[in-house]
Amino acid sequence: MSERLSTELFVQGHLRQCFARGLTAIVAHKGDAWGGAVLVKLNLLGPGCRLLSQTRDEAGEIAWLQVQKGDMMSEADADAYIARQVARDPDLWVVEIEDKAGRNPFPGKLL
Repeated sequence: MSERLSTELFVQGHLRQCFARGLTAIVAHKGDAWGGAVLVKLNLLGPGCRLLSQTRDEAGEIAWLQVQKGDMMSEADADAYIARQVARDPDLWVVEIEDKAGRNPFPGKLL
């Protein structure tokens, strides 16, 4: 039996942590309940957005790739990128978090 959580449970658990911290967080696109990857849109509420794409590191642990090397992008550009990714992979989960500090609530290192 696999020790991995379903993507749905992983996302829901971390959304609750966001709510407990007073952050607004939504599932903007619900992908495959078990095996979908996660794309995080960090909305900094003014200066723009950053996108993080879930991946695995060399040890098989969750890690995050910074889209456009972590550069700030407009919300329109972020949404266009997300639309292209969802069109390519409908199993993808998209989580939007509003946080002026731009913190990623999900575990894993940035690559």
